[in-house]
Amino acid sequence: MQWTLVVPLKPLAEAKSRLADTADDAVRPGLALAFAQDTVAAALACRAVREVVVVTGDALAGRELAALGAHIVSDEPGGGLNAALAHAAVAVRAFRDAGPVAALNADLPALRPAELARVLDRAAAFPRAFLSDAAAVGTTLLSAAPNEELSPSFGPGSRARHRAFGAVELCLDAVDSVRQDVDTGDDLRAALALGVGPRTAAATARLLVAEQ
Repeated sequence: MQWTLVVPLKPLAEAKSRLADTADDAVRPGLALAFAQDTVAAALACRAVREVVVVTGDALAGRELAALGAHIVSDEPGGGLNAALAHAAVAVRAFRDAGPVAALNADLPALRPAELARVLDRAAAFPRAFLSDAAAVGTTLLSAAPNEELSPSFGPGSRARHRAFGAVELCLDAVDSVRQDVDTGDDLRAALALGVGPRTAAATARLLVAEQ
């Protein structure tokens, strides 16, 4: 089964505010873009992925991620993360057949294509399914089978909401790279320990140099 992944990305200037303890205002937009680039590159390399659609209103991010091979959908609703995801899922199915769709966080810089494939293969068994984040509070991936609504409810506490709204929680071992999103300095250090993609590695190296 080949999946379309929808990856939401807010304007880079507004991204990753919780990294303020680790990176200042001048650095965070570059980190957010690097996270997204490594996430999209790994997703495009996954055997289970047909295409990656990034929904964003940020022109720079759109150009950079399109250069990697992602399709860009503008954030037309402007109503936040869940509105953007719902809009993109509808847009995808308007120009594609009604295949399976999954929402994937844009801040998974350690993402491994093989681990993502395991998650998507397991998700294919259910009408709707999700994977919780490393903290077991949020969600990093939400899937919908053909002809099923995505019905996203991302944000703080989304694990409980997705479960309450009928999505099946995927319980898999050895998929840490799909769980490790980056919101805080501790998250970034955990991702670095797993091994991040080249753009995040370069951006983080510049950050460490700036701190010295």
